[in-house]
Amino acid sequence: MGMVPSSSSPLILSPHSMFQTLYSYFWWERLWLPANLTWADLEDRDGRVYAKASDLYITIPLAFLFLIVRHLFETYVATPLAGLLNVKEKIRLKATPNAVLEKFYAATTKHPKQADVEMLSKKSGCTVRQVERWFRRRRNQDRPSLLKKFREASWRFTFYLIAFIAGMAVIVDKPWFYDLREVWKGYPIQSMLPSQYWYYMIELSFYWSLLFSIASDVKRKDFKEQIIHHVATIILISFSWFANYIRAGTLIMALHDSSDYLLESAKMFNYAGWRNTCNNIFIVFAAVFIVTRLVILPFWIMHCTVVYPLDLYPAFFGYYFFNFMMAVLQSLHIFWAYLIIRMAQKFITGKVVEDERSDREETDNSEEEEEMAKNGPLSNGHPVLNNNHRKND
Repeated sequence: MGMVPSSSSPLILSPHSMFQTLYSYFWWERLWLPANLTWADLEDRDGRVYAKASDLYITIPLAFLFLIVRHLFETYVATPLAGLLNVKEKIRLKATPNAVLEKFYAATTKHPKQADVEMLSKKSGCTVRQVERWFRRRRNQDRPSLLKKFREASWRFTFYLIAFIAGMAVIVDKPWFYDLREVWKGYPIQSMLPSQYWYYMIELSFYWSLLFSIASDVKRKDFKEQIIHHVATIILISFSWFANYIRAGTLIMALHDSSDYLLESAKMFNYAGWRNTCNNIFIVFAAVFIVTRLVILPFWIMHCTVVYPLDLYPAFFGYYFFNFMMAVLQSLHIFWAYLIIRMAQKFITGKVVEDERSDREETDNSEEEEEMAKNGPLSNGHPVLNNNHRKND
């Protein structure tokens, strides 16, 4: 007998119906707004304009525009600037072409274990020491050049500095800059200013561009943390726009930009060899980072977003979600503060300050020390003059 569907059988929803259902659940007002408020309360009227989710569509094309502007900036501004600051590439010894070792390097691992080294030694006809040296040199060849690092730091320094100045201009004359309780006055019926709109669009577009380019940018030890940071920032900025947390959002973005440009400028001077300038800027950066990220953010801003709203309305999903994302960012700040303190300790003990997140250049100590003892310093196997004087500030 054939099966006849009964009237109680579940209905099969079309893809369009499923999308509409998910859409209605996603924009359910109880997720985004406090009780007794609806989206109708945030419709433009009487010359007052409110944030809308559709506003954020522009950030994707703007992100690609940022990538184009970045390419032009790095080519026509950062590269000539690198020349003026005498940013010089470190001459790296190149690995001799070897098909066996290259295949293992590309397909298996860049860091072979001792057993792999011995196996490759037999296959390639090289000694164990030659195989180890080949992998060290090959890894160094893949490391980003000093010029690439300088250009990236220059671009980020320029954006963060302009964004910080613009952000301060947007919020410094607002009452909630001086009294955090003003952040929630009248929430969520808070109209949006044109300056707030553009500040949000530009910041969100920039973080989209960082996420799009992260695969081709210099990879550091905190690569995974950087991805988490960019994603969390994008979600936090977007959500704060949807839920009309704009006043809190502008404060948070300006607070983050306040130290980022200092770090990027320290990197630029480090790559240029201006050690004293780099170290002095790093001290200022470390102080600003710790004060803003480990003191002001958790004890003022997060206190403002966790405690003050409950005086006005019961907690709802948006309240919990926003503060959860803030906690994710704060965890990353603690992680980076640990790295900064490690660098500060090296500075205090007289060691050169360098980015703890960067991989260090590997050296062929055994071979090069022997050759240097005979011939002096080497450049691709040839002796060179010792002209390694430090640039003075």
